Amino acid sequence: MSQKRTNRSHTCGDLSVSHLNQEVMLCGWVAKRRDHGGLIFIDLRDRYGLTQVVFDPAIAGGKEAWEKAGKLRSEFVIWCKGAVRARPEGMINPKLSTGQIEVASHELVILSEAKTPPFPIEDDVDVAEQVRLEYRYLDLRRPYLQKNLLTRHKMLQIVRQHLDENSFVEIETPILYKSTPEGARDFIVPSRINPGTFYALPQSPQTLKQLLMISGMDRYFQIARCFRDEDLRADRQPEFSQIDIETSFLDEEDLFPILEGMVKKLWKNILNVDIKTPFLRMPYREAMNRFGSDKPDVRYGLELQDISEIFTTSTFQVFQNAMVPNSRGEKGSIRAIVVHEKADQFSRKDLDDLTKHISAYGAKGLLWIKIQPDGEMQSPAAKFFTAEEKSALTARLSLKPGSLVMIVADKNKVVFDALGSLRTEVGNRLGIIPKPEDKNFAFLWVVNFPLLEFDEKEGRYFACHHPFTSPRPEFFDDFISGTNMGDIEASAYDMVLNGVEVGGGSLRIYRSDV
Repeated sequence: MSQKRTNRSHTCGDLSVSHLNQEVMLCGWVAKRRDHGGLIFIDLRDRYGLTQVVFDPAIAGGKEAWEKAGKLRSEFVIWCKGAVRARPEGMINPKLSTGQIEVASHELVILSEAKTPPFPIEDDVDVAEQVRLEYRYLDLRRPYLQKNLLTRHKMLQIVRQHLDENSFVEIETPILYKSTPEGARDFIVPSRINPGTFYALPQSPQTLKQLLMISGMDRYFQIARCFRDEDLRADRQPEFSQIDIETSFLDEEDLFPILEGMVKKLWKNILNVDIKTPFLRMPYREAMNRFGSDKPDVRYGLELQDISEIFTTSTFQVFQNAMVPNSRGEKGSIRAIVVHEKADQFSRKDLDDLTKHISAYGAKGLLWIKIQPDGEMQSPAAKFFTAEEKSALTARLSLKPGSLVMIVADKNKVVFDALGSLRTEVGNRLGIIPKPEDKNFAFLWVVNFPLLEFDEKEGRYFACHHPFTSPRPEFFDDFISGTNMGDIEASAYDMVLNGVEVGGGSLRIYRSDV
């Protein structure tokens, strides 16, 4: 018996009233089946959309197809043939692009039967992650996941076109390579040909793309697969893809407009959002001083306030300890976050929870002050403040009845880490951080990172990024002479979006004396 040809003439997202009375052939998965008084309706789904197909025994040649349709169940794969007709009055579905029509089928072929799925193939169904992973092929049939895959494809096409227009060349680099540690553990692959030796899967094409620069390929890019053997987190996984770029004979002033243009095209074509360029540029030290983070979310306030000068002669032991210089003469600081007019929204339990929250960053405590209706300060530490200190603090922070002040005093790293995280936590509790659906996108470049960081345990400086990062030109002399090492800035930069680092890079060292 010969196999019936079961190709399709249209997809399940193609048809409209412009196709009325045309005979069409469709293929897809049965999303739903409904039996209504002798008529059988199915919603037929493919990645393009959904079309309603009706099986009516009364139409010419339709009885056999109707009998077969009685056996259909969810996720059966079928081929059907029929005529496009307008849906009856009152049955139009404005939510579907095909909602004005249906296909009256007179031929049906069941291509593949299916068992009852372990979960409905619908977007708004909550399914345990383990079940989703076990049945990944079913999970990927869900419309929103298919939309994600298609969006990713569209994004990569835009990226490739934009970089091609800017003279970049896409070059694949080897996956099996030698170990070049970059901060995480390598995935190791044993060599069959050379027993006892191993390949490492690349954490990034770092060395390989630098070889390309030496080879004269001055503008390289790749949608690079990267492998890092590290613990899973919300923003970490063992393998991921990145837009990998390397260039020669240019600096940030040349590169930033290219990358900003790429982002602008992506947001316009994918989200229909116009992104303002050029992006804001913020020095690292400003980001830390204002937001307590090197990837600041600048869409809302709650900025850090340095109140160290107010308490230089304080007798409060916590403040005194924070201002004791370390072995290199560096003092800590006393900084605060202020919430105006909402002190009554934070109970003692809330403040205890916030204290516990920042303890994860090394903070020994959270000092809080509430301004009462009469202007008095309510705080466990208020008795340690002089009248002059209270007056100066009120003026410095513009305190009014209803203000809440949250203070951390410690080494600068602890203060910044603790208050930076506290700022986000308080912002979430107050509901002032824009939500994704608001489409509020605040891009910026964080620049002028420190080149070196001092390790107190080892008593020496080490590279903050990687050892190939170049100092900024004005710091070459200090770097070579070994003076003011903690003040040397790097030619490094991060692209930040709404508090998330989405990209970063640096200028490589090319001077042999450096």
